[in-house]
Amino acid sequence: MATVSSEDTAPQAAGTGPRKLEGRVALVTGGIRGIGAAIGRALADEGAIIAAGYSSNKDRAQAYLEEMQGGGVTVSVHQGNIGSVEDCERTINEVIEQHGRLDILVNNAGITSDKPVLKMSADDWNKVIQVNLNGAFYMSKPALAHMIERGSGRIVNISSIIGQTGNIGQANYAAAKSGLFGLTMTMAKEAAWALGKADKLHENGIGVTVNTVAPGFIATEMLDTVPEKVLDGIKKRIPANRLGRPEEIARVVQFLVEDESSYITGQAWAVNGGMDM
Repeated sequence: MATVSSEDTAPQAAGTGPRKLEGRVALVTGGIRGIGAAIGRALADEGAIIAAGYSSNKDRAQAYLEEMQGGGVTVSVHQGNIGSVEDCERTINEVIEQHGRLDILVNNAGITSDKPVLKMSADDWNKVIQVNLNGAFYMSKPALAHMIERGSGRIVNISSIIGQTGNIGQANYAAAKSGLFGLTMTMAKEAAWALGKADKLHENGIGVTVNTVAPGFIATEMLDTVPEKVLDGIKKRIPANRLGRPEEIARVVQFLVEDESSYITGQAWAVNGGMDM
């Protein structure tokens, strides 16, 4: 994997640039629509260079690229199968080679294949676990190695309220999203341990942190096929009495990847309108 000297590219301290993420490189998987696109825009607003991962929709990727470039953002798009370890490693290397570094990884890509357990096939189970959980591991491993070598970095996993509460017909999705909590806590501990072993834990450093954001029901394309009557029922179960907005998830991610959040690691941040407390 391509490497970058920490002495040459150590991130600026907060406040030394015009924006808090000036010059940082952020890779967002599932980054060309919905929550992923909103995260990319939020990070770009603070000066980040954006690399957006996607699976197959080249037209959508091109439209996203043109939209971001039109707003003056330095951006690239990267196609790959998040369920393939080879594609994930290639994408991480591709981003580092193209932009010189990787400061932020947001594991947002995910799929659903809903059926009750008694009707769920092994294939239904495996394909969701492969993308939603294994994919986060495949992306994080090479990214974490790069970040530890450089002495700084941020990883944010996008889980779900379903991983906290379960949901009828979504055993595979719930298991994968719940698994991200354990992956997050373990990587957070291992990152701090590795930095300490390499004598890269410093009083004023930003370190390497790993956290999870668990959205509730968010108004994205994933809900377009849900009948209005069902959505009304969901809203009634939410104290805020509405669906969340992608920008509200992006705001939390932006907070977690900033330098000032260096003392927050291994945590799960629920953004669900009070649906689960």
